[in-house]
Amino acid sequence: MMEKAFADVGLEWRYLTLEVAPEALGDAVRGMRAMGFRGCNLTIPHKVEVIQHLDGTSEAATLMGAVNCVNRIDGKLIGDNTDGKGFVQSLRELTDPAGKNVIILGAGGAARAIAVEVALAGAAAMTIVNRTEGRGQELAALINDKANVPTQFVLWEGDYEVPPEAEVVINATSIGLGDAAARVPLAVDSLESDMVVADVVFNPPETRLLRDAKSRGCETLDGLGMLVNQAVIGFNIWTGRDANPSVMREALEEFLGF
Repeated sequence: MMEKAFADVGLEWRYLTLEVAPEALGDAVRGMRAMGFRGCNLTIPHKVEVIQHLDGTSEAATLMGAVNCVNRIDGKLIGDNTDGKGFVQSLRELTDPAGKNVIILGAGGAARAIAVEVALAGAAAMTIVNRTEGRGQELAALINDKANVPTQFVLWEGDYEVPPEAEVVINATSIGLGDAAARVPLAVDSLESDMVVADVVFNPPETRLLRDAKSRGCETLDGLGMLVNQAVIGFNIWTGRDANPSVMREALEEFLGF
């Protein structure tokens, strides 16, 4: 996806996939500095641990306590997080989160990134719905206290009933990944036609949740858009140029066999 985007804008850059053991993370970052890497992406289990090896983090990454994108600025390595930004960019193609009442299902890494960015984008209120009380309460408190958006926690027991005042409903769990029949425990009949329903799952792009939401007349957003847009944002962070999202999405769909 990245290399096709580089080629599309005429950049002779390379995007390398490198596996780094947790105990070698510090050495890997020092190697980046020594070899003049422009930046990198990180995934689990490095998103939190890498922060101690960097020179600074963006506002969003600081709030999340997690980094998935590193950029070299004036010789310093600065951490950012493009996951939530990619989601918000996709969401804005359907609706602006500013002033909206938002429901987030889940409280893991994806939920945390999305909650922070949706809050920074001006959401009016937020509800975190999660099966584990500790993690859910922690995320709700973070958004309340640090992002200044009124946020409540709801313990997820049985099928969640979406309140009628909700405007955006986001599945930020992995339910449905690789399984088009997997069901998110949500009362489908509580979805209203004026709601936007989004799913972070990108494979399959149309999950059961999105099919059910469409049957209720909702506008829907699949996880492919988030994945492509976070890559577009990372591309711009590193190169200062705009990638063609269509080129990236085509490469991703080809890789996934869609």
